Parts: sequence; structure tokens; C-alpha cells
Amino acid sequence: MPEIISIENFSKSYGKLRAVHELSLAIEEGELFGLIGPDGAGKTTTMRTLSTLLPLEDGRMRIAEFDVRRNVPAIRNMLGYMPQRFSLYPDLSVEQNLMFFADLFSVPAAEKAQRLRQLYHFSKLEPFKHRLAQQLSGGMKQKLALSCTLIHTPKVLILDEPTTGVDPVSRREFWQILQQLRSEGVTILVSTPYMDEALLCNRVAFMHKGKLLALDDPRHITKNFPHTLYEVVAPNAQLVLPYFKNELATQSVQIFGDRLHVSFAEPLAFDASNRIIRNAPHPITDLRRIEPGIEDTFMELMKRVD
Repeated sequence: MPEIISIENFSKSYGKLRAVHELSLAIEEGELFGLIGPDGAGKTTTMRTLSTLLPLEDGRMRIAEFDVRRNVPAIRNMLGYMPQRFSLYPDLSVEQNLMFFADLFSVPAAEKAQRLRQLYHFSKLEPFKHRLAQQLSGGMKQKLALSCTLIHTPKVLILDEPTTGVDPVSRREFWQILQQLRSEGVTILVSTPYMDEALLCNRVAFMHKGKLLALDDPRHITKNFPHTLYEVVAPNAQLVLPYFKNELATQSVQIFGDRLHVSFAEPLAFDASNRIIRNAPHPITDLRRIEPGIEDTFMELMKRVD
């Protein structure tokens, strides 16, 4: 597929703070592409600059054949941008919000009714079309915000952490909508701090402190994990945490729920595993080798920047 978004050597600073450092990536037409990283990774700065809301100072950005510096009106016509805090009008109903954004984007009058039917169909908001936006749940507000972004049928969607603070059921429904849009040919660039959502993208870029750490299919990105990983099961993982951190030659130790993920430079021999369990100051139920997940990989890559 041809590239529709191109970012080359993009850098951005706010005073002495380097928000993004020489970022380069390309997104194919019809792709659902994820920017993954914690707050301060540079995701929002990248997306706002790509959406022409921040000036492009260093580097180059293009959407389709249009340059972000020189073709602002053309880019805004083909782009739908949904910020972290989308400004719905709380005193307007669902339908009034949609009609307002239809007028804002100059949707022809003859097309409005059809657009509303399409948006109601996939968002399932039609039963609530007369409800005020301020009375909607968090998940319904995000669906309405996305619908307002889609009212002018953009070819490219840029969504900045659209499911942050949304309940798990609404998050799942929102991503089902994104998958449907992608299947219809819409190119989607979405940022998220959630690793489970990264697995729903065609490709992901890991970012931390303004730098690109890795870029790949999320199913393959775990190949970047450089060590051998083990899962430690214990009645109280917190109690055995110092043992693995301070007394053993481990590469990393992370808490995952009620278990530990511990990495070693090389696989453990059977005798070494038994000795670790036997010498532990608190009971260990199991120590077994596992394949690294996407979160294990990201946390390991972050250490290279910190």
C-alpha cells in the first residue's frame, strides 16, 4: 500500500525541553497505526503538529501529497483530529452537536441526513440523539466526539488517547468502531498508553521521552526483548521482590499483578532454578520461563533512554 503519512527527522522543543527528537516514520494508506508510550513521550506533540495545530519547525511532514507547512487548508479538509479532551457542547443534544460540526465542516445540506444515518448506525447513538451531551456516559461522549470528527468523512483520522478514562466495555466498543473504519479504507493514527490496545493495531511505534524506541507489527515487536524472561509465582510477590532485585544477577524485575517478571542474561539451569526457590527468604510457588509480552518489551526498551 502507498504511504499516506510521512514524518522525517521531526524534532520539537518547548524552551529547553526537547519534546520530540528526530522522529521518522511512515504510515500506509488504510493502516491502523499506534503511537504507544506514557505521558511525556511526545505523542501529542507529534499528532498536533501533524494536524497543523502546532508549527512545524524542524523536519518534514506530509499527508498524502500535501506538505504540513505549505498546504494547511488541504490537509484540514482531508483530516479528522480528535484531541484528548474533545470540546463537545454540553448544552446541545447529540444530534445538535453533530449538526453543528456538519455546518462547521461545510457538509452539503443534501448529504447531512445520510451522514447522520451512517454515524448513528455504527455508534449506536440514535436512541440518545435528543439527550444532552453533558448527560452522556464517558464512553458515549467519546463515541459522539468520534462521530463529530467523522462528519465530513475524512480520509485520515488522528486520535489522541481516545479511550483514556473510559470503562473497559466502552473501550472495546470504541476499538470495534476503529476496526470497522479501517476496513472501509480510513487511515487511522491513534495514541494510547494501554498495551492491550497496541495489540489491536497493524503496526505500533514505541515512544519514550521524545524518542522512537521500536517500530513493528505488535505481534513481532517482542523480538526486541534482549534477555530470558521468567515468571515468579509467590503467595506475596512484594516480599520476594528485594530478593530478586538485590541478591541475584537479574537484568530486570517487574511486578505484574500478583506475580513477578524477572529476566536473566542467560536461561537458568534446572539446578539454578531450584536453588533460587530453595534460598528465597519467602515461599515461591513456581519459577518458569515465559515468552515476553509487549509490556515487558516496552519497559525494557525504556531503560535504554532513562
